[in-house]
Parts: sequence; C-alpha cells; structure tokens
Amino acid sequence: MITLTGQGLTLKEMKEVLYGGQKVQASDKSMEAVKKSREAVDRIVSEGRVIYGITTGFGKFSDVFIDQNDVQDLQLNLIRSHACGVGEPFPVDVAKAMVLLRANALLKGFSGVRPVVIETLLKLVNHDIVPVIPQQGSLGASGDLAPLSHLALALVGEGEVFYQGNRMDSLTAFQIEGIQPITLEAKEGLGIINGTQAMTAMGVVGYLEAEQLAFESELISSMTIEGLTGIIDAFDEDIHVARGYQQQIDTAARIRSYLSDSLLTTQQGELRVQDAYSLRCIPQVHGASWQALDYVKEKLEIEMNAATDNPLIFDDGDKVISGGNFHGQPIAFAMDFMKIAVAEMANISERRIERLINPQLNDLPPFLSPEPGLQSGAMIMQYVAAALVSENKTLAHPASVDSIPSSANQEDHVSMGTIGSRHAHQIIQNARRVLAIELICAMQAVEYRGVDKMATQTRRLYEKGREIVPSIKKDRIFSKDIEKAAEALKTIDLTTFIQQFNDVK
Repeated sequence: MITLTGQGLTLKEMKEVLYGGQKVQASDKSMEAVKKSREAVDRIVSEGRVIYGITTGFGKFSDVFIDQNDVQDLQLNLIRSHACGVGEPFPVDVAKAMVLLRANALLKGFSGVRPVVIETLLKLVNHDIVPVIPQQGSLGASGDLAPLSHLALALVGEGEVFYQGNRMDSLTAFQIEGIQPITLEAKEGLGIINGTQAMTAMGVVGYLEAEQLAFESELISSMTIEGLTGIIDAFDEDIHVARGYQQQIDTAARIRSYLSDSLLTTQQGELRVQDAYSLRCIPQVHGASWQALDYVKEKLEIEMNAATDNPLIFDDGDKVISGGNFHGQPIAFAMDFMKIAVAEMANISERRIERLINPQLNDLPPFLSPEPGLQSGAMIMQYVAAALVSENKTLAHPASVDSIPSSANQEDHVSMGTIGSRHAHQIIQNARRVLAIELICAMQAVEYRGVDKMATQTRRLYEKGREIVPSIKKDRIFSKDIEKAAEALKTIDLTTFIQQFNDVK
C-alpha cells in the first residue's frame, strides 16, 4: 500500500500502482490539511466574499458574482460545459495515472475540496475504474480543462469509464463496487479540473516507457556491435571520463559489461581502425538522450507533487490567491525534450540497421537474405525504420513554442504541453518499433557470425528474441515479427541482465 501525502510521490511508486497492482491510501495528516482548507471555503461562501471560482464565474466571467444558493449549479455547469474533449481516449494507464495524480495534488491541502472528493478518486484507482477521457482539446495552460472535466464527469456519475475490460457508464461501475457519485460543492469542480494532470500523466507513462527503451537500446546496440564485429576500444572508460558526462560514462560502462566476454568484438587495427559513428558514438548519443531523460524525470516528479489549481488557499483561508500554477510550461518543455531524446535513439538505431543490411557497409549477406536476389530478407524492414524516424522528426517539432489566446484573450498565453506529451507518446511507440527492427536484424547478423561466440548477456537477449521471432530462413510477412518484437520490448525484465536496473533510474 502506497500512502499519498501530496508530496514525495515518485515515478517508481507510479509504476507500482499502474503496472504492479499496488493500492493507494491518503495519509491522515494530509486529510487533516484538506479538512482545514475545506472549512476555509465554507467560510468564504457563508461570508459572501468575492473569491475567483468560489463565488465568481470562471475565465472571462471572473467578475460575475455567484449567490451561495447557486454554487452547486455553478460547479456542475463548469464540468458539463468544459467536457469538450474529442478524439480517441487516453490509454487506460494514462487515465488511471491522471486520477491518481489529481488526488495527490488535492492532498496538499491548498485546493478547498472535501475529503470525500479525494476518497472517491482513490476508490477509482484501487478498483480500476478508469474514466474515459478524450485526448484532444487541452491548451495546457488553464489547467488541462477539457480532459480533467471528463474525469470529473465520472465522479458525478455522468461520464463513462473503462471497467473490467468494458466501456460503460460510470454509474454502472459505481453500483457494482458500491461507490456513491459525488455532488460537487463550492470550489470542487474547479479544484478537480484546474491542473496539469493530463499532460503530466501522459508524461509519466511516456517517461516510464522511454526509460525502458533507453536501456533496451543499449542491449540491442551491443548485439549489433557483435553482428558488425565492432571495435570495443571506443567504449574504454578513459575516453568517456575524459569528456566528463556521467550519462555517457554510464552508457559506455553498461555496453562494456554486456560485451565483456564476447568473441565477436574486435580491437582497433584488427579489422579496421575506426567504426562508423552509429557504433563508435553510441555512448555520446545515447548518453545525451539520458541527460534529457534525467531532466524530464526531475520535472515530472516535481509536477506530480505540485499544487496546480487556482485559486490556492493558505493560512486557513486568510490568504486566497489567484495565480498561474496551472500553466503547463515546465512540463511542455520537458515533453519536447523527451520527444527529441527518444527520436534520436531511433535515428541512430535506423543507421545501425542500415549498416547491418547494406552489403556495401559490411561483409554479411546482402540484406541478411538467406538467398540474395530470390529472397529480399530485411530489405524493407529498413524502409519501415526510415519511415518511422522520419515521422518522428515531424512529431519532434516543439509544441511548447506555440501559443494561442483563449477565453476572450484573458488566457492569452498557453503551453500546449498536453499536445507535446501526446506527441512524445507517439514517438516512443515509433522508436520501439525501430529498435525491434534493429533487434531482428542484429539477431540475424550474429547467427552468421556464430551465436556460440556471443557475450553471455547478449546471447541471453538473443535467446529471448528467438522465442518471439524465428530466424529468417525464407521471406515471410515481417510486419508480424516487428509487432511481436516491439510488444516484447514493453515487458522485458531488465533486472535479468544487469543489477542496476533494479531501481527506476
């Protein structure tokens, strides 16, 4: 059981909840802060104080005073009117992360919601009742208003959810699990939807996948080095320490570890003096991607524990401030950095694929074909990889440099962070397929070299890979192999390869 406090939630804990079946609960201390914050809201309403979103309308309507008898209608109207999301729903793990993150933010005790709101959110997490939330429609600045409104609809019994593999009305799932929908009181609709949890949830899931992929890229490229009889000297520790980037040093160390007992690597001058950059510069390129991913991790773990709604309530209600913590710029930048980092891992992987299949660049059978000419082998796999990395280059265009005014120009600068997070997710899926193609080609190449000469670690990867994708003995429908290999890369237990994967980086 993971106890949420509104602070200290980690990506490792998110992974345990989303994929490990871990349950969550709220800390008693945090709930006390929530109660005090709620008492402050009740006083504001009873005293008729003019406070944005509590006794006023929203956005451009912030100057419209709302009578206390209308506060419930105000909050429900907010949710209904803002639930304008369109497009395909967010993946289930992303939507579940959204619910968890919103509960954690409210537990900070600055939002003025009742404990029952948080309790209901946590019931959704623990019972795997996941709101259906359309992906498109957020500008990423006034909070993720449209996506989070669909989350709120589920809470009040008007939305849809995924439950036990089915899509249904939230009320139906609630009845099965004995959960009561909530009636929103003053500030609560705004407290639920005014936040960055859509972009952050997508970022969390994207980061967890990108981190797994980054480690796998080093394993797969190590096998490629063997398939191309690569020069191991380029990974010598002294080279990387001389430059000083820790991520580069670590990448080189892992590759040396993977290839430590390989009989397929060579020394400089043995077959050639230098390898091409896509082999020789793996630590420099992959290490730079790790630098960006480390930045992304840092920003996500801050945002996961941030109060991002508006207004925020301090000093038992004596200080209620309208600010802009809902603005997604920090996460927008982080998502754009993650897009670039993962796109580059795919770019260099595609170049290694080319070196594996191009007879002008190696001494292997052309296109790794069992019968060159009669059978095309891996020829078109490289086409697919090239198409995917080219698509990634378009998706990697930074979303955060764009802005467009909204709410009659009251909200005149926005982050587009949710768009950035969605594009990052697409890039990761494309990159995984590119690396799957490299794995298929690398396995074929080491077969020609001699599997018995492989390093212990890479041979274990080879054996796992061959359980999924058989050796190319004749042409077949390779799209099936690519998809199977890509799916397997989602679930490889990296701890079986090296101890340092035990903890999330």
